[in-house]
Amino acid sequence: MSQSSALLAKLAAELERPRALPPQVIKHLGGTYGLERDAIGAFLIEELPKLEDYEIDLILSPVFTPTLRDQSVLAELLGADAVPAAEWPGLVRQLVSRPTRAPLITEDGQSHLVPLREVTIERYVNRLRLGATIPASLLELISRRASAADRPLLKAIARRAVWESGPRCDILGRYLAAALGTEDFHPDDAVELLKLAETYEPADTTDLLRRIPHWEKVLRHEINLASHPKAFFNERVEELHGGGRDQRRQDNTQPKERELAFLARLQRLVA
Repeated sequence: MSQSSALLAKLAAELERPRALPPQVIKHLGGTYGLERDAIGAFLIEELPKLEDYEIDLILSPVFTPTLRDQSVLAELLGADAVPAAEWPGLVRQLVSRPTRAPLITEDGQSHLVPLREVTIERYVNRLRLGATIPASLLELISRRASAADRPLLKAIARRAVWESGPRCDILGRYLAAALGTEDFHPDDAVELLKLAETYEPADTTDLLRRIPHWEKVLRHEINLASHPKAFFNERVEELHGGGRDQRRQDNTQPKERELAFLARLQRLVA
């Protein structure tokens, strides 16, 4: 099978895998179309095909906007290869003409087979980072040292636009070179590094290391505040939060403590 045929087959398989409707879609359908929850399945089959493209995009965009997981499936197939943007409309047309049908699962667990319109397929294809690539040294590092289970995710991370700056891409390269194949490597850390890079856009490794102490200081301050929440205004509310076992402390600090631990690992590995 040629790569173009393999790519088309993989796209079709991903678009046609079962997807549960997220709460925001159910809320939108109820608020916009006055649907009761048990009427959503029938609406998907009978009324959705009658809507305008923009309406369909509003409904289905949360379901068919690719996640990092979606991107990882295609990243593993493509490796360092890029699919030029000029070829994307052809892929979309072929997927529409198949036709491509997606099983959408409602809250009652029922699956409803919905033909996907061009507007939905185009959204999905255009956001998969098909036109991206991976520097040869980074691809060789991932291919040689990452486990088979971790390679698709790491390739998807490496294909993100934030690393197109060479000096910034060195951050990812230094992290992977230090962490892969050791007990210090955690896939979640690689995802957190991507989020950090996309949020703060450090210019290079030096800039990243310069900024980490400030981020740590802010987190420690937030953890301290969360560890000492304001007193409840009455005993009944306090009882609902566990009385003397106030759950707010644990719930508010755990994510920040994990982030603080990640920053410590990142600083040690990248430095």
